[in-house]
Amino acid sequence: MTKHPTFVHLTDIHVGNPDIPDDHLYSDTTTTLTAILADIKSIVPKPDFIVASGDLVNRGEPSDYEELKRIFREADLGFPVLFGLGNHDVRENFYKTVLGRDTDLQKPYDHDDVINGIHVIVLDSSLPNRIGGGFEEGQIEWLKAKLARNDLPKLLVMHHGPALDEDDLAGEWETFGCADTVVLRDLLKDHNVIGIVSGHIHFDRVSNWYGIPLIVGTGQHAATDVLQLHENLRMVSGAGFALCKLRPSGLTVSFVPQPAERRELHVTPLAAIAEIERQRIAAAE
Repeated sequence: MTKHPTFVHLTDIHVGNPDIPDDHLYSDTTTTLTAILADIKSIVPKPDFIVASGDLVNRGEPSDYEELKRIFREADLGFPVLFGLGNHDVRENFYKTVLGRDTDLQKPYDHDDVINGIHVIVLDSSLPNRIGGGFEEGQIEWLKAKLARNDLPKLLVMHHGPALDEDDLAGEWETFGCADTVVLRDLLKDHNVIGIVSGHIHFDRVSNWYGIPLIVGTGQHAATDVLQLHENLRMVSGAGFALCKLRPSGLTVSFVPQPAERRELHVTPLAAIAEIERQRIAAAE
């Protein structure tokens, strides 16, 4: 039997330095990630690669990225890991600590690779000092060029998924910006995009976005109580990853939840989050 291209989607890892107290870290993400990587290493046949779609660490400090590196190094997976950045990540510290890079430290971390016939495009959707996402200068041109690079099936990796409702300006803190979503929609049109994988909102969700599967993962930090999303961002214990396979019929995604009792970890009114984002936008203007 021919082995179909297979990959794992991780997101919202939120690793922190265990030696530094962090009131905004609601679970033991080091233990969770270690256990998940052990599960991934046991997959038969082994995946071709992992994509990690942002919020790799919780505070963005160099010591957090050192912990991330340690966990992946000790897991000794034996296949590539492609990292993306989210709103909790700090580009300069990621570049210096993980990549050993000392130039262009504020530029978005956009990159691509071809692995087992899949053209993986990782778009940095994070915006400095913002909760929501969007394009920065030069990214539209970069993405356009990468889409034209070949005719292979393309997987787009981005922390903030496109806005499902392009008039939902109040909800932009949880998505790629509405105006930029329209631009993205037009860019991807007529290209062989097998799927978009993202995170940020901390729950498993699958959407048909203009004919493209849009896959969001719970992540490894905490899970959003979807039943409370009309009013509160209620975080409960929960984590998981996704095992993805590209068949001739299209992309198949199997969610792999970790054991959890769904214990309440933190509650924030949605109005408070929207106000924080409004203030950050105003400060940047």
